[in-house]
Amino acid sequence: MKKLETWKRLILIAMSSICIGLQVGLYALFWYGYYSERMYLKFYFKGHLLMLFVYGVLLFFFSQMYGGMRIGYLRSGEVMFSQIFATVCVNAITYLQMCLMVRGFLDIRPLGFMTALEAALIALWTVGSSGIYRRIFSPRNLLLVHGDRPAADILHKFESRKDKYHVKKSVHAGIGLEAVCGEAESGYNAVVLWDLPAELRNKIYKFCFGKGIRVYVMPKIPDILIKGADQLHLFDTPILLTREYVLSIEQRMAKRTIDLVCGLALCILTSPIMLLTAAAIKLYDGGPILYRQIRCTKDMKEFYILKFRSMRPDAEKDGVARLASKHDNRITPIGRLIRMVRIDELPQLFNILKGEMTFIGPRPERPEVIEKYLEDMPEFLFRTKVKAGLSGYAQVYGKYNTTPYDKLKLDLFYIENYSIWLDIKLMLLTLKTVLRPESTEGIDSSQVTALKTPDTADLQERDE
Repeated sequence: MKKLETWKRLILIAMSSICIGLQVGLYALFWYGYYSERMYLKFYFKGHLLMLFVYGVLLFFFSQMYGGMRIGYLRSGEVMFSQIFATVCVNAITYLQMCLMVRGFLDIRPLGFMTALEAALIALWTVGSSGIYRRIFSPRNLLLVHGDRPAADILHKFESRKDKYHVKKSVHAGIGLEAVCGEAESGYNAVVLWDLPAELRNKIYKFCFGKGIRVYVMPKIPDILIKGADQLHLFDTPILLTREYVLSIEQRMAKRTIDLVCGLALCILTSPIMLLTAAAIKLYDGGPILYRQIRCTKDMKEFYILKFRSMRPDAEKDGVARLASKHDNRITPIGRLIRMVRIDELPQLFNILKGEMTFIGPRPERPEVIEKYLEDMPEFLFRTKVKAGLSGYAQVYGKYNTTPYDKLKLDLFYIENYSIWLDIKLMLLTLKTVLRPESTEGIDSSQVTALKTPDTADLQERDE
């Protein structure tokens, strides 16, 4: 198994290197053939190498950031989109770099043509690399061990990735520890532990770890809290410390500085878009331009969130809160467009400048929605330890219609592992997220929300 993983890693590194190498080579042709001749300074061999090196480093950084090299981990379509998006970002930075070098604007058409060629190259590379990966590495055969909660939900999720996983057998933990451990050794590539009591889960986990069996564990909230604990070495017994969550003064200053600088810059850059959007909304039906709604931020403090109105003025005339559903007829044609490209969220930049929100943090919820969530998930209050955000961990790694309990766990991952670098990373990843259709997808009729509350056992995993 270890040899297989080593070969897999080497093959992935080789395929990634080929893609970046081909793109750097294509950039070299356009640099030597067009752009280098238009620089004020004469470039020699080392100077040319430096330009190619910088391009390669940027390409590697953005490809890693957006998942463009994650063949076998992400779906082929997402790998292709991620790598093309990374390439567009790098080419935009490279164009600005060259413009600064000549102190003026260069003809962007050659760079645009180069980007189109790179996109075609990436498409071919993705299809070829994915085909090679699937031919060499077949999906993992999994044993699913579950508790009393129906396993249909997790089975459906694994079923959506047939290219990577195959749940060969599903067993209930009630068959006993000895039987489960015996089954785990019966030729599976990995074991999935789903909604098990903590004591039994730990015993199965330690058995698999001792036998070198790969284990996929769906974490419960206490697991996430412990993951963010500090390690102490006071004496010869390891200690993990979890404490009241609070940002240091340095972190608060840095976070607020980022909010102010980026907020002001984006307000200026997007002001033409906001003006055009405001005019389109007003001209369409004559209703109000902005939509104001009470939301909660840090420590349950209430504020009015601002959005461009995307629904009819009478969408909630009875005062009852309703989340948008797929093909919701309350959404106007203008609203559907601005929701698709997330323009409706732009007025929240003013919430950020006022200090009511931040760029990265859990999305703010309505007070009445929080109250309903708390009836089934008391832990939902944990996410109000930080200021609400324009984007967040749950928005980047989840979907609009991800279940509330899974969103809570994603938000807690962010809170318990906070750093300024994580904020910057999530801000960069948000640029990619806003272009994904599922990020603005409405709530399905079977979707679990606080406004449509099922039994507690169906809403969340138990943390016993």
